[in-house]
Amino acid sequence: MIHIPKPEYSRRRKALMAQMEPNSIAILPAAAVAIRNRDVEHVYRQDSDFQYLSGFPEPQAVLVLMPGRAHGEYILFCRERNAERELWDGLRAGQEGAIRDFGADDAFPITDIDDILPGLIEGRDRVYSAMGSNPEFDRHLMDWINVIRSKAHLGAQPPNEFVALDHLLHDMRLYKSAAEVKVMREAARISAQAHIRAMQASRVGLHEFSLEAELDYEFRKGGAKMPAYGSIVAAGRNSCILHYQQNDAVLKDGDLVLIDAGCEIDCYASDITRTWPVNGKYSPEQKAIYELVLASQEAAFAEIAPNKHWNQAHEATVRVITTGLVKLGLLQGDVDELIASEAYKAFYMHRAGHWLGMDVHDVGEYKVGGEWRVLEVGMALTVEPGIYISPDNQNVAKKWRGIGVRIEDDVVVTKTGCEILTKGVPKTVADIEALMAQARTQAA
Repeated sequence: MIHIPKPEYSRRRKALMAQMEPNSIAILPAAAVAIRNRDVEHVYRQDSDFQYLSGFPEPQAVLVLMPGRAHGEYILFCRERNAERELWDGLRAGQEGAIRDFGADDAFPITDIDDILPGLIEGRDRVYSAMGSNPEFDRHLMDWINVIRSKAHLGAQPPNEFVALDHLLHDMRLYKSAAEVKVMREAARISAQAHIRAMQASRVGLHEFSLEAELDYEFRKGGAKMPAYGSIVAAGRNSCILHYQQNDAVLKDGDLVLIDAGCEIDCYASDITRTWPVNGKYSPEQKAIYELVLASQEAAFAEIAPNKHWNQAHEATVRVITTGLVKLGLLQGDVDELIASEAYKAFYMHRAGHWLGMDVHDVGEYKVGGEWRVLEVGMALTVEPGIYISPDNQNVAKKWRGIGVRIEDDVVVTKTGCEILTKGVPKTVADIEALMAQARTQAA
């Protein structure tokens, strides 16, 4: 299984500390355990920022960075080893493991944090933290600050400035290293296989959840612990619901099925959407809409390269889709005027993509100083144009109603353009129909 190598975490911490003000401290908590119901927990997934800096997979931990500290700049508070709890819940790193396996310079029991952390904060001018994202931890942080303030008459020096860590950290996360791209390629490869498996399994009379099960099987078989987000398996009119999640309808003859699903590897997401006919053959109307969305995606790829700005890919999809909808008679009027008035939004109501990384909708600003961000090498994003014709849309001929198509791939900006990470899934009408026909022949 491909993982981020340990030295990369050290480089990230050093890069962050190099941007921090002198005599400052950064404090970041691990994700809390989420209760599913009563005494059952959700599968644990580390906070992305915490994971990015540490690779430490356990809850009940706090990461501290102190640039210039003589006794070591990286401190980790975490759970102690506990034979009884480990028998029930699995092994813990403990303080020795935090130093040996995760590169901490110092490690202390999380139960001692109230005694130790105020002393680390005291005398530091500035505190960087993920303010606002974890209200309970914010309260703890203020408690520690107040401990220092209560001793000010004894000469203790509380910090005089608090800064959100997000700005520095999220800008770093926007640029993917070679190691990160390698992990994302692996997540994309597994997810591509899952979509192929779902296409091959597609049959009239199955349920949406039948295809979701095929996805989950392939994700897990490939080594992914979980999907990167809730899988969307939307057949028929459900394909026109952008974030459909019920996944329990029957697959009917003549319907399309839209699957938006991807797994994550080492906390890095993939995000793929494909749309295909349940019965293996696109109708003329389905094919017309599908090929229009595909053409718009190809136009977007051509606008993803260094020195092009974020919105150029979206603008390319809008022009192709609007022009195509006019040709098909679904929109009437001058293309430029229809774009200016956003008439296309009746059919294409979302943007062409988003940043991708440790979060499926990854961190990073889309605008800088009020202007669209210029793309640079290492930025990763999705390209996902779509057309959705509501089954209740009385303004179009009945033959078009209920057709929802989205095609989504993951790309990384390269020196010459972009690398499509998810190209392992068939995408043309001919290739999808051929794959499904072959699967039916083999099944027979």
